[in-house]
Amino acid sequence: MSSTVDATPETEPETAAEAAVEATGPAYCGQCGQPLAEGAHEACAARLELEPPRYCGQCARRMVVQVLPGGWTARCSQHGTVGGPAV
Repeated sequence: MSSTVDATPETEPETAAEAAVEATGPAYCGQCGQPLAEGAHEACAARLELEPPRYCGQCARRMVVQVLPGGWTARCSQHGTVGGPAV
């Protein structure tokens, strides 16, 4: 009995802009939601070491954040869920 395996990823970028973001990394600050190219984000980076991101790094949408004793999750309506350990 043979089976075929689908090699395509579960989610693929829908637009060229999404593909470019995936290739280059985040374009927006996860703490303040502003473009990373604008202004200094040292204070934001320090806060992100202690807190979960509040904004999606790909589209700057506000994320739904849940903090639990064992970690946290942050969900963007367009780009899915990220998680991290508890501090």
